[in-house]
Amino acid sequence: MPTTDVPYHRASIGAEEISEVVEVLKSGWLTTGPRVQEFERAFAEYVGCKHAIAVSSCTAALQLSLDAIGLEPQDEVLVPTYTFAATAEVVTYFGATPVLCDSVSGGFNIDTLDVERRITPRTRAIIPVHIAGHPCDLNAIHRLGDHHRLHVIEDAAHALPAVYHARRIGGISELTAFSFYATKTITTGEGGMLTTENDDFAVRARTMRLHGIKGDAWKRYSKSGSWYYEVIAAGYKANMTDIQAAIGQVQLKKSDEMCKRRTQIAQRYMDAFGALDELELPPLSRETVDSWHLFILRLKPERLDIERNDFIEEMKRRGIGTSVHFIPLHLQPFYAIRYGYRRGDFPYAEDAYSRCLSLPIFPDMTEAQIDTVIKVVQAIVMEHTRAGIAA
Repeated sequence: MPTTDVPYHRASIGAEEISEVVEVLKSGWLTTGPRVQEFERAFAEYVGCKHAIAVSSCTAALQLSLDAIGLEPQDEVLVPTYTFAATAEVVTYFGATPVLCDSVSGGFNIDTLDVERRITPRTRAIIPVHIAGHPCDLNAIHRLGDHHRLHVIEDAAHALPAVYHARRIGGISELTAFSFYATKTITTGEGGMLTTENDDFAVRARTMRLHGIKGDAWKRYSKSGSWYYEVIAAGYKANMTDIQAAIGQVQLKKSDEMCKRRTQIAQRYMDAFGALDELELPPLSRETVDSWHLFILRLKPERLDIERNDFIEEMKRRGIGTSVHFIPLHLQPFYAIRYGYRRGDFPYAEDAYSRCLSLPIFPDMTEAQIDTVIKVVQAIVMEHTRAGIAA
């Protein structure tokens, strides 16, 4: 079957983003400055929170969150094994221990029952991750947090603009970390945002993101600033630039429309693949609105004579880009060696990983490209349905 190549992702960047970057370049102020402040105010209003702190990455936002709660070396933080490396690695920056948890049966997000089993007197926080933009069971997570006096820090790298029980992600938990990486729902190339209602956390994060310098350190070279500064803590280099913020401002204005388009693509996929018994669709909930950062399809190996890796190679051969989200952390050498995790420790996460692949789902996809993806998936399934199973 001849096809037109369909990339896994392409960032939706247009003339407006380019124009705003040019304006920043012309202004002569390139690093953290007034455009960052404007982006922070707009983002806080958009998600419905008091404070938004722009940073260099979602990883930095998570790191600043753990710094804000005062994480110490003897502490433990509960994180899903089904996530990207950043979620757990930030815990190790403080000498603390990331404690991995399994996924829910039939899904990808963290299992609150497994979380509860792994709470110890050393546990300080829970970091739920909204995989693919599908919100976690935050009510259950907050109940655990309240009962055991644990901080809840959401890893919302996938979750803009997802909604949980009529509230937008970013305005619900103590601390929430967003990503603006090149493949995310809005992008600044690299970048992130930390949101919180807590004034003390916000002050600490703003200080620590730029070398632990007290006050508005970025103003030192402006007309209203002063050369004098005080370092009050050993901070980090995690600030966002005005160039990035200019892109972010435009992207944020497009966020709802881009999410609407991703939702339309997801519905096309759901309608096309729902009738195929060989495939399992992403989980959905009436209490949530997904951001559809990813569309994760799962194969049913008992009904197919092709494995996931070979399925991906077939997609690639026919011109379709795909990815896998994610290889569980306990299967990675670092976590196996450092903490003694082994294959079989988290069966639901392993099951999801072994069967999943992520399809293209980006706002600029054409109807022809969507049709191509659907036809290729359907063709591969038809060619590889196990003998005696096909209707």
